[in-house]
Amino acid sequence: MRRRAVAALLFLCAAIGHGHAQSDLSAADRMAIQGVITRQIDAFRRDDAEAAFAFASPGIQAQFGTPERFLDMVRRAYPAVHRPRAMEFTGLRLGDGGTVQEVELVGPDGALQLALYSMERDAAGAWRISGCVLVPSARVGT
Repeated sequence: MRRRAVAALLFLCAAIGHGHAQSDLSAADRMAIQGVITRQIDAFRRDDAEAAFAFASPGIQAQFGTPERFLDMVRRAYPAVHRPRAMEFTGLRLGDGGTVQEVELVGPDGALQLALYSMERDAAGAWRISGCVLVPSARVGT
């Protein structure tokens, strides 16, 4: 599991570091990506495992197998995603590694973190979340 987290972080850093500005995506795509993330976080706030799981990519769904396992992992490993006090969409990057949406979150402990959401399209063309890595935010305060 630790290898997967390191690989995901490297993927996300590469996508951000070599990415293009968000103007490379249509306004509809930007809105769709933000909508998927918002709806998943809303599902986490309600502890609605099935709804939250539905926004995950097929690869993430295969990795966790059940909505309950997925929600349990998020609850334990990503408290800022599970119960954010506040959230703000910041940069959106396209890179060789894919599409990454940056979201600043204020966690339940009041700490500001930057969530790096990797996004992909599913077979039907809908945006899905294929990973998330939390890093300290460069901003100070909330």
